Amino acid sequence: MADFVDGTAFNHEQGNRARKLFAAVVLAALDDAIADDKKYGNGPDQIARWARSRDGREVLSCAGIDPNERVVKGLMEFVGKGVRTSVALSREESERRHAAEAAAAEEARRAA
Repeated sequence: MADFVDGTAFNHEQGNRARKLFAAVVLAALDDAIADDKKYGNGPDQIARWARSRDGREVLSCAGIDPNERVVKGLMEFVGKGVRTSVALSREESERRHAAEAAAAEEARRAA
């Protein structure tokens, strides 16, 4: 019984590692599309083409992301904002975004 539990835990960990690896590939694809957007102006189209491709759908699925059209639109929107993934995932960027949202909400409250 203990061997079964150990094997199941090991397989679960391996699955999590594989998902993280594929998630890193998705982040790299986003960064590449952002770079293309800054250089050529076609970043959202590039990420949409990749996400709709057979390889892109496979990578998204392996990363634990359902490769549907809503996801493609979200990826395109993210690339359109032009914020690199490393910056977008950082704590400072998150705090800055929340502060900006709070300031906008406060301003809207004052205006009302």
